[in-house]
Amino acid sequence: MTDKQQNSGRSGRDAFTSSLGMLAATLGSAVGLGNIWKFPSMTGSNGGASFLFVYLACTIVVGLPIMISEIMLGRKVKANAITTLRKLSPKGQPWGIVGISGVVAAFLILCFYTEVAGWVFAYIFKGLSGSVLTTDPKIASAAFVSLISNPVQAIAWQWFVIIFVSVIITFGISKGIEKVTMRLMPILFLLLLVICARSLTLPGAEKGLEFLFAPDFSKITGSVILMAMGLAFFKLSIGMGTMMTYGSYFKDSQNIPLTAGRVVLADLVISLLAGIAIFPAVFAYGFDVSAGPSLLFITIPAVFASMPMGQFFAVLFFILAAVASTGAMLSLFEVPVAYLCEARQMSRKAATMTTALLVMILGAPAALSSSLTQDVKIFGMTCFDLFDFLSSNLCMPAGGLLICIFTGWIFGKDKFKAELTNHGIIKNEMIINSLFFLIRYVSPLLVAIVMLNMLKVF
Repeated sequence: MTDKQQNSGRSGRDAFTSSLGMLAATLGSAVGLGNIWKFPSMTGSNGGASFLFVYLACTIVVGLPIMISEIMLGRKVKANAITTLRKLSPKGQPWGIVGISGVVAAFLILCFYTEVAGWVFAYIFKGLSGSVLTTDPKIASAAFVSLISNPVQAIAWQWFVIIFVSVIITFGISKGIEKVTMRLMPILFLLLLVICARSLTLPGAEKGLEFLFAPDFSKITGSVILMAMGLAFFKLSIGMGTMMTYGSYFKDSQNIPLTAGRVVLADLVISLLAGIAIFPAVFAYGFDVSAGPSLLFITIPAVFASMPMGQFFAVLFFILAAVASTGAMLSLFEVPVAYLCEARQMSRKAATMTTALLVMILGAPAALSSSLTQDVKIFGMTCFDLFDFLSSNLCMPAGGLLICIFTGWIFGKDKFKAELTNHGIIKNEMIINSLFFLIRYVSPLLVAIVMLNMLKVF
């Protein structure tokens, strides 16, 4: 079978219809609650601009090369993550297990991420009612606890999110994911710009900008570097089969390094806009910039409650967070759905319903981790924490590390160069050579360090 025949894929297979659609969907996968929640909270907890500087370097050295490799491998075979690696593996070598790890990681993330997304959607309505807008941290905390500890609300919001995303997935790639993300991403940017404009008009906002953009390099420690590497790796949706699956829907003519570079740049811009939206307001009203995970559901409502038209901007903020979470969930759902459609010959509707049902069943213990299952501990962790640990600390870094090894040492430089230059059509050999050096030698070493750090080896 020639490369051209292989790249033609399965007859009638859906795909992205435009370069803009590919960019929007891939960006939607990379942009999630990590941009709106984790990036600002980690930046606030680790020195602001100095952490941002290290994060940017790690994104270029670690995140970008692996993202490019995943998209390239997916486009090469035009199949789901498991089938892709099985077809590209030399005879007798079990590289398909890396694809299995990606599907498992995506599924585990869905089991708890849908619950967090459910909280975000719930806060849109709570913001409309004004019930969570208070400057008293005890009242704000109690409002959040009442949501996550109520088993009916926890399950209802999780299932609402699962059904909502499933409906979009059933329409396919071009009419579902591409069409929706092309509308969601502009909305995301617009809402961020509106909130940024309001935040920057607050008295004392310049302190927040200084915190975000004036680096103090004395705050860069080994711990900060490791956390920045981990965030760069996980925030770009790599190591979980999503980029490989989306890559399988790319056109053969698509410039993968350029597309991935634009995604990374846009992802960084969104993260910075989130920081601009949050930190000036947090400084203006004297809240803690290192609030960590509570930043999204406790600190942010308190900040908006302190400003004129706070209720309006609070609702906008949680709509923004819901948009971001939707793009990420679409890519996560597509990983197991693509596998069930292609490897198990299910219809797209049946594959989507099967995935949704499994996430509802296995995700329920995670959703109930603050209520009915809070005393159920596995290795000392609740179900929510266990799913997070298994996906974030094991499956994803292991998948990313093995993708580096497979691309750099098994797939090889000649095939890597041929695919990324579209068999000589695109002339950027110096960039390709640099990328291959990173993926073969630098990225796997750094990913291994991140993985060992997350497993608390050092």
